[in-house]
Amino acid sequence: MASSLPAMLPTFADVEDAAQQIAGIAHRTPVATSRLVDDGVGAHVFFKCENLQRSGSFKFRGAYNALSRLSRTEGTRGVVTFSSGNHAQAIALAGQVLDIPRVIVMPSDAPAVKRAATEAYGGEVVLYDRDREDREAIGRRLAGERGLTLIPPYDHPHIIAGQGTAARELFEDVGPLDFLFTPCGGGGLLSGTAIAARALSPECKVVGVEPAAGDDANRSFRSKQLHTVHNPKTIADGARTPSLGSLTFPLVLEYVSDMAAVDDATLARTMFYLWERLKLVIEPTGALGAAAALEGTHAIRGKRVGIILSGGNVDLTVIPQWLTFAR
Repeated sequence: MASSLPAMLPTFADVEDAAQQIAGIAHRTPVATSRLVDDGVGAHVFFKCENLQRSGSFKFRGAYNALSRLSRTEGTRGVVTFSSGNHAQAIALAGQVLDIPRVIVMPSDAPAVKRAATEAYGGEVVLYDRDREDREAIGRRLAGERGLTLIPPYDHPHIIAGQGTAARELFEDVGPLDFLFTPCGGGGLLSGTAIAARALSPECKVVGVEPAAGDDANRSFRSKQLHTVHNPKTIADGARTPSLGSLTFPLVLEYVSDMAAVDDATLARTMFYLWERLKLVIEPTGALGAAAALEGTHAIRGKRVGIILSGGNVDLTVIPQWLTFAR
């Protein structure tokens, strides 16, 4: 069936191109399995370990794909972005690899470990108050004042295409799947994942998973109207985005099969379960897909199930708070 999407939106050809662009720079992350998990849910589960990606999350894929395509003039002037943490680190590291100056607008309450890593990668951090200031407006202002190229965290064709390479690798490594559960914040990873799934495993149902406190994408998906949420309170800091974007929203509607939401208690329990059983350190946002799959939001018994573990940048100082959610 022909797609009704506008021609400027990324396609699987762009994902393929991004895979070539990042080859040898981004890690080809491993796929983990667990007999204990399989027995518990009655399915064959494959975990794509993007927590082991450079900068600690899938975000490096899109960041490097986008920055490496800048013109010489754009690269010399530098880039600006806004992010609560993982995209910030990814842009900072990609810019370091490519010798591109980068300015990152981060909320003052961003996890300390993510801010420290962003600065360690050489990013110039500009803090803002997420309750009173608009990060996108700050980013646009800095871009205008300094002549920087704005690279948003998810609503950018090269970012989306780069993120889709994680699912592309997963299908190459394990073959067709019945379900693929993917965390969703602004929808960059979910969009890229779903584009890859449609091309490589057409019968696969791609499920985007949000924190229940920030379920704007769920509501947007079901109503076919874009919904927003303001600064949702959730331990999944990487999914505290206000809404899907102008690119990711139509892509989600076109390619994603369903959406789900999990509360923080379920998310914390799942995260600690993965730590204990898979011996993999996953951050709360990174465990969203696993939380939905393992807690039974969809009937997966007897199926082949993919789960993208999107990141592992854990702030160790807040673990006691997370433990209170998991009880």
